[in-house]
Amino acid sequence: MKNLITLLLVTLVLTSCGQKRAKSDQADDLPRVAIAGIAIESSTFSPARSHEDAFHPAVGEEIFSSYPFFAPDSANRKRAHWIPTFRGRSLPGGTVTREAYESMVGKTLKMLKENLPYDGLFFDIHGAMSVVGLDDPEGDLIARIREVIGSDVLVSTSMDLHGNVSERLAHHSDLITCYRMAPHEDALESKKRAVDNLLDRLESGKGKPAYKAWVPVPILLPGEKTSTRIEPGKSLYAKVDPVTKEDGVIDAAIWIGYAWADEPRNHAVVMATGDDQEKVGKAAEGLANSFWEARNEFEFVAPTATLEESLKLALASDKKPYMISDMGDNPTAGGAGDVTWTLRELLTRPEFKTENGPSLIYASIPGPEMIEQAVKVGIGGKVDAPVGAAIDARFAPPVQLKGTVTAIKEGDRHAGTEVVVKVGSIYVIVTKKRKPYHRESDFTDLELDPRNTNIVVVKIGYLVPQLYDMRGDWIMALTPGGVDQDLERLGYKRIKRPMFPLDKDMEDPDLSARFIPASDSK
Repeated sequence: MKNLITLLLVTLVLTSCGQKRAKSDQADDLPRVAIAGIAIESSTFSPARSHEDAFHPAVGEEIFSSYPFFAPDSANRKRAHWIPTFRGRSLPGGTVTREAYESMVGKTLKMLKENLPYDGLFFDIHGAMSVVGLDDPEGDLIARIREVIGSDVLVSTSMDLHGNVSERLAHHSDLITCYRMAPHEDALESKKRAVDNLLDRLESGKGKPAYKAWVPVPILLPGEKTSTRIEPGKSLYAKVDPVTKEDGVIDAAIWIGYAWADEPRNHAVVMATGDDQEKVGKAAEGLANSFWEARNEFEFVAPTATLEESLKLALASDKKPYMISDMGDNPTAGGAGDVTWTLRELLTRPEFKTENGPSLIYASIPGPEMIEQAVKVGIGGKVDAPVGAAIDARFAPPVQLKGTVTAIKEGDRHAGTEVVVKVGSIYVIVTKKRKPYHRESDFTDLELDPRNTNIVVVKIGYLVPQLYDMRGDWIMALTPGGVDQDLERLGYKRIKRPMFPLDKDMEDPDLSARFIPASDSK
């Protein structure tokens, strides 16, 4: 009996060890997938420069917090051994300094080397980064990553539809996709699609797609004319998902491209990936031709006018708030965010000279000196300090702002300290560092009530969802700045020509699919 009990105990121990070993072996069979990326939209027409601290770099495990689909209990988290390395994401801004770029690339490559080998890489970028002295930074980055991880690793690239896809980026990316909505309400959905595509190909053993079709489309339009809220953008992007349902097609995407950088890669692109050459080519060509055929139908997503005309309409309206987009210096598109031209014009208007005039919120203008003074005198105190034009003074000099402090908020991730200075009936939001104002809470946290304000002027292009839902009425003002909507005024010198709409009478281009060699092809 004693021997029987001993035998049973030994059997249980061995069985338990076997189960643990089986689980361990099973876990070891999971693919090893790295995560990396550097993302910014940067205007070469702005004098601003973007430095490394603007990217709020995340390394290692902290990267997961940016992706809800990587939550600890999520299905995707359990499908691979994830190795998050370096991820930097900045607000749109000026050209990135070479020092900042090389520093971030160096950190990325170092972490990738330390954790070799990999089966896959989730490459999360924007696609419109400009770097001093370097064309096609994203293409350069992925090429340098390939030198570390090897050409056999499966790379899935996720991008903004306002990014640019060079042939080099297309070559080193095995799977590639971008957003299908502007505003980008599907950003996380698109990133998850890139991850799902990657995992599906690894788990199935299919690996790299047999074909990648790339079609450059000589169109360069601003996002304010290509929103998917209206036609023809709405119908154009609605054609993407159906073609991905074809057997033999993995994914397809349309990149509008980025209009405010003067580089040869800046133009629209269509790509499709899959294992059936005919269907992949047909998908890419069909979308590219649809885009080209609709080129003359693209219009601004909202009415546009001069600032003078916009104010006339806003002052005559009884709808609250009447929103005016101060488009030329839009920091969400790469503007410096400190152009004072519009603010200067507002402060000279007689309608806003007294406290009883129409209420107007201006969001926003950087002014470190004003911030320091406002914090010192406190709420209710009087201030008199310069704001704006420290970076971009081409259109107007700094404005000497004299008024009363009505709110102070410290510790914002982007702005640092924010204060509100009331001048007549205008509430000017002044920040230590530039900040886009996207949410109602951005205003209410400063004791402002935008819904009951007559006019809200925001440095933005098309309104993002919360502002769009809050508007009483809306117009986009054609103001000057580093992301001027009048593309012909920008003075392109390096983009490929002919290019629509700069060359309106150009001949129809060749929109046949160009099949890009696989990343591991010799």
